[in-house]
Amino acid sequence: MILHRWEKLLARARRASLDEVGVLVLVAILAGTLWAFAELAEDVVQGKTRTFDERVLLLMRNPVDRSDPVGPEWVEELARDFTGLGGVGVLTFLSLAVVGFLGLQRKWHTVLVLCLAVGGGLLLSSLLKHGFSRPRPDLVPHGSLVYTSSFPSGHSMMSTTTYLTLAALLVRTVSGRRIKLYIFSVALVLASLVGTSRVYLGVHWPTDVLAGWTIGAAWAILWWLLTRRLQKAGHVEPESTILEG
Repeated sequence: MILHRWEKLLARARRASLDEVGVLVLVAILAGTLWAFAELAEDVVQGKTRTFDERVLLLMRNPVDRSDPVGPEWVEELARDFTGLGGVGVLTFLSLAVVGFLGLQRKWHTVLVLCLAVGGGLLLSSLLKHGFSRPRPDLVPHGSLVYTSSFPSGHSMMSTTTYLTLAALLVRTVSGRRIKLYIFSVALVLASLVGTSRVYLGVHWPTDVLAGWTIGAAWAILWWLLTRRLQKAGHVEPESTILEG
């Protein structure tokens, strides 16, 4: 009898698809990123991150002249290029370009999901910034124009949300694990470069960027899971039809 039960359990385990395993992984990552953001937010509010923030920020500055970021001038210019990849203008253009592409194929449900994911992320970023109202770094001159509060980093959050969401749409059009992994890797590298550049330019504390990455990833994963549920219910175009004319 016990052996029979074990055989049933093993058979059920074998039937578990990779897709279901992937969902469990995403749920675990979602929980982890939300927990990380909550812990960071609590520590920031209590002032526990000040020493860490200052130390990391100053590591990126000339110890003799804090107005001078480490490295040659072209590195600073490169940082401005990278930070632009997380700007509202660039992310809006990329999102609208994908919206147009999907619209030409009449994938209106996928268009709606993309707009809600990116637009909702922008709204959430603004609400969080307003709620925490953390001042920008005052240790070094800012290497980029800023006009909002510091926590969490909007560039980091929105680049993570947008690039991961676009990557999730793109992987639905290709097959092969290596290709899918490559696409997500590029999205993560872009988000990493944007966030790092914000600290390098002195416009964000390191914990601002860490918080932006975590809540941005959580928001993107939440929409991935929702999209999958809507797709199974027939409310979003299935993967195989995304590139059909």
